[in-house]
Amino acid sequence: MQVDEQTLIIFYNPQCAKPNYQRMPAAILQVASLIEGRFSYEIVDGNLRSEVSHAQQIVDKVHHKGVKYLAISIMPGPQLVSTLKDLRIIKKHCPELTVIVGGYFPLNHYQVCANDRDIDYVIVGPGERSFRDLIVALETGSLPETVSGIAFERNGELVTTNRSHPMNPNHLPRYPYHRINVEDYVLPTFLGSRTLSHHSSFGCPFFCNFCAVVSLADGKWIGETGERLGELAQYMVNKWQINALEFHDNNFFTAEKRVKEFCNQLISRNLKISWWGEGRADTLLKYKDETWRLMRDCGLKMVFLGAESGDDETLRRMNKGGKQSASGVLKLVKKMKDFDIIPELSFILGNPPNPVKDMKKSIKFIRKIKKLNPSAEIIMYRYDPVPVGGEMFDQVTKLGFSFPTSLEEWVDPKWRKIQKRTTADVPWLTEKEQIFLAEFQTVLNAYYPTSTARHIKPGSWRYWLLKLVSGFRYHGHFYFRPYELNWLQQKLSYQRPEISGF
Repeated sequence: MQVDEQTLIIFYNPQCAKPNYQRMPAAILQVASLIEGRFSYEIVDGNLRSEVSHAQQIVDKVHHKGVKYLAISIMPGPQLVSTLKDLRIIKKHCPELTVIVGGYFPLNHYQVCANDRDIDYVIVGPGERSFRDLIVALETGSLPETVSGIAFERNGELVTTNRSHPMNPNHLPRYPYHRINVEDYVLPTFLGSRTLSHHSSFGCPFFCNFCAVVSLADGKWIGETGERLGELAQYMVNKWQINALEFHDNNFFTAEKRVKEFCNQLISRNLKISWWGEGRADTLLKYKDETWRLMRDCGLKMVFLGAESGDDETLRRMNKGGKQSASGVLKLVKKMKDFDIIPELSFILGNPPNPVKDMKKSIKFIRKIKKLNPSAEIIMYRYDPVPVGGEMFDQVTKLGFSFPTSLEEWVDPKWRKIQKRTTADVPWLTEKEQIFLAEFQTVLNAYYPTSTARHIKPGSWRYWLLKLVSGFRYHGHFYFRPYELNWLQQKLSYQRPEISGF
C-alpha cells in the first residue's frame, strides 16, 4: 500500500459495516483514480481496525503531513452517524481543514450539508471530474463557481453550480489499488471463500421514485465493456486469487450484449469464479435462454432484483417504469429456478395511500414466490421517502412528513431509528402495522432461512431446526409475537442479508 510522505488530501470512508463485512470503497477509488499522480493523497477506511480512533488518526495526519483537504463519502443511516461524530472531532482540532463531502446522502440533501458549520463543499452528482476540478480551482486560486456539480455556502447564501455529467467508465483509469491493502477486503461470502467487489457501470436508465440513484443518474447508464471486465477479473484472480466477484452496479444487467461478452471473456481466460449482480425483472425476461445458460455456466449464482411490490398499481405509483409487473416477476422467478440461479428479491412494503392493504398484497405475493421457487431470497424494507418527488412522496408530505433541516437532527435518536426502519414514528404507518410487518419477516426468515447466512447452511441441523420450529406458524399464517423464533435466530446467529450482507 503506497503512502506519500506529504499528503494533500485524505479520503475518508466512515464506518458503516459490521466487522468482516466491509467492502472496498469503490466510490473513493474511482474519484481518486482521476487525481492519481497529480495530487498526493491517502485513503482512511473507518470499517477497518475498529479498535483505532480514525478521527484521531486523521487529526495526526493533518498535523504531521500537511493535509489541506478531507474528502468524505457518506451514505444515509449508520455511516452518517459515524461521519458527524468524527467530523466534529476532526474540525475541533483542525479548524483550517477544508472538508468536501460526496455520496448518496450529500447528493440528496446537499442543502443540509452545505449549511453545516464543518462542511465547506458538497459534490452534487458524479464526483470524479467535479472533485478533481474543485481541488485544481482551490489550489490555483480560481473561483469554485467555475466547477460543475458542487454546492457551498457563501455569506449565508447557498451557491449551486451547473450540473456535472458522468464520465464513461471505460475512459477512467483503473482503480488505484496500490493505495489500499486489498487483502483487507478479500472475504468469505456465500459466493466463495475469496470474494472481492467492483462497480462496473454508472447509473440506471429508470426513474423509480423511491430510489436515491435517480438524483445521480438522471436516467443515464454507461457500462464498462465486457472485455474490460474480463481483464479486471483476470487481474484479480492473478493478484489476489479470488474465486468470487460481486458487482455493486445499480443495474448490472442493463445490456445483454455486454453480459454475454463478459461471460465469453471468463471462458476464453479459463476463469472459474462465482459472481453476483443487480438487475431488473423486465430486462432479464428479455434475455435469450442461451444467455441464461451462458451466465449459469460461467458462474452466476444469484441476481438481486427489485420486485418492490406484488401489486401493479403500487408499481405504477413507484414509477417503476419499463414493463415491470407482478406477473413478470413470477415468470422470472420460475425461469431462474429452471436455470439454477437464485433470485434475490427486494420488496418495499407499507406504501401509501393504504399501507395495510399494500402489505397484505405483497405478503400474499411473497408466499406465492416461495411456493414457486423456495430458494428465492426475500428482502423486505419499509417504505421510506427520498426527495425525488412522485405520487407517494406527495402523499406522505401531506400527512406531515418532512426531512430534517440539520445534520444534528438527522443523527438524533428519532431519525436514526427512522433511517434503520426500527420505528413506526412516521405519519403513514402505525406502530401496530410495522410490528405486523416485522413479525411476518421473522416467521418467513425462520421457515425459509437465507442461503447467504454464514452460520446456517442449507441442509444443516440449524437450517432444519428453524424450519421445524416455524412450520406451524408459516403454514397457519400465524405471525403474532414469534418470540420463540426471535430467540432461536439470535442463538443461532442468524443474519438477515439486508442488514449484514453476504
